[in-house]
Parts: sequence; structure tokens; C-alpha cells
Amino acid sequence: MSDTYVECLVKAKTSGLAKFGKVVLITLTVIFVLAVFLLPPLMMFAFIGALITGVGAYFLNLFTDLEYEYLYLDKELVVDKVMAKSKRKRVATYHLDRIEILAPVKSYHLDNYRNRNAKQKDYSIGEVLQPDRRYAMYYEGGEKILLSPSEELIKVMKNVAPRKVYSD
Repeated sequence: MSDTYVECLVKAKTSGLAKFGKVVLITLTVIFVLAVFLLPPLMMFAFIGALITGVGAYFLNLFTDLEYEYLYLDKELVVDKVMAKSKRKRVATYHLDRIEILAPVKSYHLDNYRNRNAKQKDYSIGEVLQPDRRYAMYYEGGEKILLSPSEELIKVMKNVAPRKVYSD
């Protein structure tokens, strides 16, 4: 049996509010650090403020600088979340045997699934581009997963499950 291995890494879009929050927290951290050196009577308050805003900026950067990595090996799709290019967390594992359908988000193949009340999980780039290259996957009837896979990944999955995977 030949095992096929495909790896795909996509960067999720950072929201404008998160970018603004990072700038504000970093600016406040710099102001508090300068206040530590320039205002000796307020040194303790400025140090605590610098510490709080610095830690806040670190965690905001960690949770908003996201990449999703899709790994396909032996009829199994693994989704990992890479946070700030330093931490990796396994998000989900999907078996190709349990997938109902995988098709582009705007595909006519998904017409029968549109009115379903399924729990939606978004592991895609997070924005609609032209043309839209995101895919929707319905898994075991209860989950709708949005992905942004590469063409190579779709091709390999289509070879394994041609009646479940569509590329239109």
C-alpha cells in the first residue's frame, strides 16, 4: 500500500481590530517603559503598567498571528494551528471515510447541504478572495469545516474518494 503525504500551510487573515490592538498595546508598553526611567515617583506604577501591556501585546500577537497546516497521510487529514510561528497545536483529525462531501464553497454540489444546521469550524484564510478558493467539508453530518487547501491536496483526496471530493 502506498502512503501519500501532502502538506499545505495557509496564513489566516488578521482582523483590523487585532492589528489596532497590537499597535495600541505596544505603544502603551513603550510609553510605560519610558515613564519608568523619566518619572521616578511613578516608577512602580509605570513598571506594572509596562508589564501588563507587554504581556497583553505578547498574547494578542500569539493568538492573532495564525497559520493553519493541513497534513494528509493515509486517508487522514490533520489540521494543526501554528501560532506566531512558534507554537503548534493539533486542532482536529478527519478521516476521509467519514467525510460526506468536500467541495468549493460556492459549488452546486453543496446545494443539498446549505440548509443544514451544522456546527461550523473555520480553518481557512478567513477572507473571501476572487476567485474564492475555500472549500467546505461536511463531516459526519454534524460539522461544516471551511478549509483553504492547495490544488495538490484536493487532487490527492479526490483520487482516494472520488465520489466525495469535488473540485468543479
